[in-house]
Amino acid sequence: MNKNLEAVRAHYAASDAMDMAAMLAPVTAQSTWTEMAGFPYAGTYTGPDALLNGVFARIGADWDGFGFKLDRLVDGGDTIVAIGTYWGTCRRTSRKMQARAVHVWEMAEGKLLRFEQFADTKLVADAMA
Repeated sequence: MNKNLEAVRAHYAASDAMDMAAMLAPVTAQSTWTEMAGFPYAGTYTGPDALLNGVFARIGADWDGFGFKLDRLVDGGDTIVAIGTYWGTCRRTSRKMQARAVHVWEMAEGKLLRFEQFADTKLVADAMA
Protein backbone atom coordinates (compact mmCIF):
# COMPACT_ATOMS: atom_id res chain seq x y z
CA MET A 1 0.00 0.00 0.00
CA ASN A 2 1.32 3.45 -0.95
CA LYS A 3 1.88 5.49 2.24
CA ASN A 4 1.53 8.70 0.22
CA LEU A 5 -1.80 7.68 -1.28
CA GLU A 6 -3.12 6.64 2.13
CA ALA A 7 -2.09 9.99 3.69
CA VAL A 8 -3.92 11.93 0.96
CA ARG A 9 -6.96 9.66 1.21
CA ALA A 10 -6.98 10.23 5.00
CA HIS A 11 -6.84 14.02 4.46
CA TYR A 12 -10.03 13.95 2.37
CA ALA A 13 -11.78 11.61 4.82
CA ALA A 14 -10.85 14.02 7.62
CA SER A 15 -12.18 16.93 5.56
CA ASP A 16 -15.51 15.11 5.17
CA ALA A 17 -15.54 14.54 8.95
CA MET A 18 -14.53 18.19 9.61
CA ASP A 19 -11.49 16.98 11.58
CA MET A 20 -8.94 19.77 11.12
CA ALA A 21 -6.17 18.05 13.10
CA ALA A 22 -6.39 14.97 10.88
CA MET A 23 -6.56 17.15 7.75
CA LEU A 24 -3.29 18.80 8.76
CA ALA A 25 -1.58 15.52 9.75
CA PRO A 26 0.54 15.21 6.57
CA VAL A 27 1.58 18.90 6.67
CA THR A 28 5.04 19.68 8.09
CA ALA A 29 6.70 22.99 8.91
CA GLN A 30 8.36 22.87 5.46
CA SER A 31 5.26 21.87 3.45
CA THR A 32 4.07 24.41 0.89
CA TRP A 33 0.42 24.73 -0.13
CA THR A 34 -0.43 26.82 -3.21
CA GLU A 35 -3.93 28.07 -3.93
CA MET A 36 -4.33 29.06 -7.59
CA ALA A 37 -4.13 32.67 -8.76
CA GLY A 38 -7.68 34.00 -9.08
CA PHE A 39 -8.92 31.85 -6.16
CA PRO A 40 -10.07 33.95 -3.16
CA TYR A 41 -7.26 32.55 -0.99
CA ALA A 42 -4.56 32.61 -3.70
CA GLY A 43 -0.97 32.35 -2.60
CA THR A 44 1.55 29.93 -1.19
CA TYR A 45 1.41 29.02 2.48
CA THR A 46 4.22 27.25 4.35
CA GLY A 47 3.52 25.04 7.34
CA PRO A 48 0.34 24.02 9.14
CA ASP A 49 -0.36 27.33 10.91
CA ALA A 50 -0.10 29.36 7.71
CA LEU A 51 -2.35 26.86 5.92
CA LEU A 52 -4.90 26.82 8.73
CA ASN A 53 -5.09 30.62 9.02
CA GLY A 54 -4.56 31.55 5.38
CA VAL A 55 -6.91 29.02 3.78
CA PHE A 56 -9.03 26.78 5.99
CA ALA A 57 -10.14 29.38 8.57
CA ARG A 58 -10.99 31.85 5.81
CA ILE A 59 -13.02 29.24 3.93
CA GLY A 60 -14.92 28.50 7.15
CA ALA A 61 -15.66 32.18 7.64
CA ASP A 62 -16.75 32.82 4.04
CA TRP A 63 -18.77 29.68 3.19
CA ASP A 64 -21.56 27.53 4.53
CA GLY A 65 -21.14 23.87 3.74
CA PHE A 66 -17.93 24.30 1.76
CA GLY A 67 -16.56 20.96 0.69
CA PHE A 68 -14.63 19.01 -1.89
CA LYS A 69 -16.33 15.96 -3.39
CA LEU A 70 -13.50 13.65 -4.31
CA ASP A 71 -14.21 11.77 -7.53
CA ARG A 72 -10.92 9.92 -7.78
CA LEU A 73 -7.30 9.75 -6.72
CA VAL A 74 -4.55 9.01 -9.21
CA ASP A 75 -1.61 7.23 -7.59
CA GLY A 76 1.65 8.38 -9.11
CA GLY A 77 3.83 7.16 -6.23
CA ASP A 78 5.29 10.39 -4.84
CA THR A 79 2.73 12.47 -6.77
CA ILE A 80 -0.95 11.98 -5.99
CA VAL A 81 -3.62 13.74 -8.04
CA ALA A 82 -7.09 14.35 -6.62
CA ILE A 83 -9.94 15.17 -9.00
CA GLY A 84 -13.25 16.47 -7.74
CA THR A 85 -15.69 19.32 -7.24
CA TYR A 86 -15.89 22.16 -4.73
CA TRP A 87 -19.29 23.19 -3.49
CA GLY A 88 -20.71 25.58 -0.92
CA THR A 89 -22.85 28.65 -0.32
CA CYS A 90 -21.20 32.02 0.11
CA ARG A 91 -22.35 33.50 3.42
CA ARG A 92 -22.20 37.11 2.22
CA THR A 93 -24.15 36.63 -1.03
CA SER A 94 -26.13 33.42 -0.32
CA ARG A 95 -25.05 32.20 -3.77
CA LYS A 96 -24.33 28.53 -4.28
CA MET A 97 -21.21 27.37 -6.06
CA GLN A 98 -19.96 24.19 -7.71
CA ALA A 99 -16.55 24.26 -9.38
CA ARG A 100 -14.32 21.49 -10.70
CA ALA A 101 -10.89 21.26 -9.11
CA VAL A 102 -7.70 19.25 -9.25
CA HIS A 103 -5.19 18.98 -6.40
CA VAL A 104 -1.62 17.84 -7.00
CA TRP A 105 0.13 16.47 -3.92
CA GLU A 106 3.90 15.93 -3.96
CA MET A 107 4.63 13.59 -1.06
CA ALA A 108 7.48 11.75 0.67
CA GLU A 109 6.90 8.96 3.19
CA GLY A 110 3.31 10.08 3.84
CA LYS A 111 4.23 13.73 4.42
CA LEU A 112 3.38 16.68 2.18
CA LEU A 113 6.21 18.39 0.35
CA ARG A 114 4.15 20.57 -2.03
CA PHE A 115 0.46 20.96 -2.82
CA GLU A 116 -0.92 22.85 -5.81
CA GLN A 117 -4.57 23.56 -6.50
CA PHE A 118 -6.15 24.06 -9.93
CA ALA A 119 -9.79 25.20 -9.96
CA ASP A 120 -12.45 27.01 -11.95
CA THR A 121 -11.84 30.25 -10.07
CA LYS A 122 -14.49 32.20 -12.02
CA LEU A 123 -17.30 30.07 -10.63
CA VAL A 124 -16.02 30.64 -7.10
CA ALA A 125 -15.58 34.39 -7.67
CA ASP A 126 -19.06 34.69 -9.20
CA ALA A 127 -20.62 33.16 -6.09
CA MET A 128 -18.76 35.66 -3.90
CA ALA A 129 -19.55 38.74 -6.01
